[in-house]
Amino acid sequence: MWLLHLDWQDKETIKTITCEHADAAKYKVDRVLTPGKNYDVKNETNEFYFIIDNSGKIGGFKKDYFRE
Repeated sequence: MWLLHLDWQDKETIKTITCEHADAAKYKVDRVLTPGKNYDVKNETNEFYFIIDNSGKIGGFKKDYFRE
């Protein structure tokens, strides 16, 4: 079994996105996202971007927090 997510931090950046807001109804994303800041996308699914967040680690966030 491959654990591909363990290598995402070192993976080439797919694109850069900008955080639009960090207002989440359920989770505390304002601790790891800064509105107006650009983030490098390391992986992407239909619903999520996987980026290196403000903690310096890979995090998966819904696409509606960002704009391309």
